[in-house]
Amino acid sequence: MTTLDDSELVFDKDGVRLTVEDAVATVTLTNPAKRNAQSPALWRALTEAGRSLPGSVRVVVLRGEGKSFSAGLDRQAFTPEGFDGEPSFLEMARGSEEDLDAIIAEYQEAFTWWRRSDLVSIAAVQGHAIGAGFQLALACDLRVVADDVQFAMRETSLGLVPDLTGTHPLVSLVGYARALEICATGRFVHAEEAERTGLANIAVPVAELDAAVRDLSAALLAAPRSAVIETKALLQGASGRSYEEQRTVERAAQARRLRDLAGLGD
Repeated sequence: MTTLDDSELVFDKDGVRLTVEDAVATVTLTNPAKRNAQSPALWRALTEAGRSLPGSVRVVVLRGEGKSFSAGLDRQAFTPEGFDGEPSFLEMARGSEEDLDAIIAEYQEAFTWWRRSDLVSIAAVQGHAIGAGFQLALACDLRVVADDVQFAMRETSLGLVPDLTGTHPLVSLVGYARALEICATGRFVHAEEAERTGLANIAVPVAELDAAVRDLSAALLAAPRSAVIETKALLQGASGRSYEEQRTVERAAQARRLRDLAGLGD
């Protein structure tokens, strides 16, 4: 393997670069000339990135090179020829429901691993985050945005639906009514609204985006890994439990932590 600055380069292909520096991995979208437009090859590379992370990684940063995080799906997908070596979307639509479901499920894998319990993922978002780009930012646990960010869910405007796992986190973050309005209108959500409604944890000037992400990563690494993992699991499951159920789960989690701290863990 080679090095990139102080980071170890794990791979760099199909518009995705994965580097690792100690406990922090960085996944970078590397096609700024096309505003990091997405394709099936890029999705497979993102899936591979998740599978390639060393066990020492605790924080994963997702970023895009250039002025835009990701302008969404490459429109070439909607042309009759599609991408080289890939079935076009028009061909996919003519297949069986089972085959189409399997293809979409494969694409979704690029968006699912970011919320693994043993990691905390941060999307560093500048400029456009449209459609699939918006959903990729939503796939992460946390979002730090630049003040020029423009989120939009354009699938509905194109006669489609958001199908890359973005609907669940969007509703969880902003509520059903606002999520419906954002998706059905396809309008832009800018930095101030994103921070106010919970889409963004922090909004900063563009020039400060990288520094803000570094500071957040360092703060996340300050706590013991096992405590962060337990806390993340508690919070991820909270919406599906009653108040009393959550109390019970909290007690069990805390008992495990106390036993571990006392050296009595399994």
